[in-house]
Amino acid sequence: MKNIIIGTAGHIDHGKTTLIKALTGRNTDRWEEEQRRGITIDLGFTWFDLPRGDRVGIIDVPGHEKFINNMVAGVVGMDLVMLVIAADEGIMPQTREHIDILGLLGIEKSIIVLNKCDLVDEDWLEMVKEDIKEELKGSFCENAPMAEVSSVTGEGLPRLISLIERMTEDEVIPKDIDTIPRLPIDRVFSISGFGTIVTGTLISGRIRKEDQLSVFPVNKPCKIRSIQVHGRDAEECFAGQRVAINISNIKKNEIDRGCVIAPVSSMKNTMMLDVRLSMLPSSNRVIENRTRLHLFTGTSEVLCRAVLLDRDTLSPGESCLAQLRLEEEIAVRRGDRFIVRFYSPMETIGGGVVIEANPNKKKRFDEKTLSEMSLKEQGGHGDMIELLIKQHSESAITAAEIAKLTGLTLEETAAETAQLEEQGLIRSFRMKKDLHLWHGSFENKITESIVDYLRAFHKDNPYKQGSRKAELRVRFLPKLKQNVFDEFIQRLEDAGTIKRTGEYIAAGDFAIPHDDTYAKAENAILKALDGAGFEFLKLSDISIPGVAPATAEDILQLLAAEGKVIVLSEDLLTLPRYTEQVTAKAREILAAEGKITIAGIRDAIGSSRKNAKPLLEYLDSVKVTRRNGTESERVAY
Repeated sequence: MKNIIIGTAGHIDHGKTTLIKALTGRNTDRWEEEQRRGITIDLGFTWFDLPRGDRVGIIDVPGHEKFINNMVAGVVGMDLVMLVIAADEGIMPQTREHIDILGLLGIEKSIIVLNKCDLVDEDWLEMVKEDIKEELKGSFCENAPMAEVSSVTGEGLPRLISLIERMTEDEVIPKDIDTIPRLPIDRVFSISGFGTIVTGTLISGRIRKEDQLSVFPVNKPCKIRSIQVHGRDAEECFAGQRVAINISNIKKNEIDRGCVIAPVSSMKNTMMLDVRLSMLPSSNRVIENRTRLHLFTGTSEVLCRAVLLDRDTLSPGESCLAQLRLEEEIAVRRGDRFIVRFYSPMETIGGGVVIEANPNKKKRFDEKTLSEMSLKEQGGHGDMIELLIKQHSESAITAAEIAKLTGLTLEETAAETAQLEEQGLIRSFRMKKDLHLWHGSFENKITESIVDYLRAFHKDNPYKQGSRKAELRVRFLPKLKQNVFDEFIQRLEDAGTIKRTGEYIAAGDFAIPHDDTYAKAENAILKALDGAGFEFLKLSDISIPGVAPATAEDILQLLAAEGKVIVLSEDLLTLPRYTEQVTAKAREILAAEGKITIAGIRDAIGSSRKNAKPLLEYLDSVKVTRRNGTESERVAY
């Protein structure tokens, strides 16, 4: 079953509220002032049942130009509009503005309701109908069916209802109920004993009792206590329904019209919007760069500056890429429609579509910026996600962040990213908490840069094992999380692009040159240590003619990595056979006495206490001994 929302539009006093009362039996003017003055100031809501049994929600929006902001709020979620025109007056200025607004906000289905037909004769009626057809040429209402009615006498109402039933059955596409729920709030009030109540049209997804959601842009968590759909209690509500929801954890004065209820972390507040901005052909204004405007989107109304990105002025009938810089935070998503009104005097001059809801600040006349915006505008979700991943590759954006920026569900995001990865466009890193993503071109570029850097490093440092892993991260991927970087390095190693020795990274095809310099240093170091016995040396104590000290240090590190030299504390050096002797003697002493001391090692090797201490620390490091509460005494590990 479809959930249908029908709205009214038209000039003040053309009988919109009276028509709704004739269809439903209820008066949508809620406020005393509305009933006293005979005009609709705020949004009115009611419903009626079609002959086939479907219940249709109906929104009565104000016609007076002073209340256009309320009118725009009412358009959110409409499937079908009844454009009400009084037969005795025809199309009036406010009717034209309503048509412009509805067209800008993406309304496609409409019925022209020619009301008050009982007040005119046949000749006048035919003349008004011709005038209406002429006026509607080029608008979304151009081919709309027309119903002639009288809200007072009931004339024509059965045909209007039949027309509504046919159009809602054949032409209205059901809304997506399996995506992120989003409820733009158009009314907030409180009821004693219940607390805060909000109303609005659920434009996507579904909401259930007990759901834990959030109110944007105030970022307040809320719990759904109860739901009413068309005056009846319900366990859940669906996209396309007018709903009243009782929420807990939020006071009435903490939220207002313009707020949006959606899942926690599913949206992101913004102070900027990338948009396609279009001027009405009928406008008498010109938008210059940084013109101050009133922005209406969803149920929000904020002031903004229009930064024109590809031109200096925007004239009637033209459109351009622009960035709206807002004076207050709002929460919207890509594809949302909006209108703009001139700052003063207030008149509707244009509108458009949100291309990106959370953009970076854009430079004007930048070819790369304009190209990316055009791609986002023309492409589907996959194109948008690929571009987002490309823009955030340095930090490897998460799937959750993409969902928040695009307004998609995690499931929808996962499906799109899986397809992009299958096409080889992006690469993923599946961590415990989230999926991190970057673009394939970025990975190729970074891999190439790292390999080039390592080869240059090896040329300058032929006897080093490689660059430190931490140095590579700081140099090439400083914004990347450590665990993602580690996974990337592992991939490169698995592919043979690099090789690791501890914390050192080398190019995959790099090999230490065991040349004359290497042999000269190796022979000198090993000969000196062999002759020193347990009188340990430092590298500076060893003479290596023809080899620079820095090179000798590098070769020493290689000898240590190969196990040919043991480096003790305080940079003292020895050979493995000497540490093996000490290890064997230490095990004998521990077995016999249960403990060993620095003095015991000193006596065992026949050397000094100065040389015995680093040997005891070495035994700790290889887990032969462990501390026993004193500096100079150890027990078996």
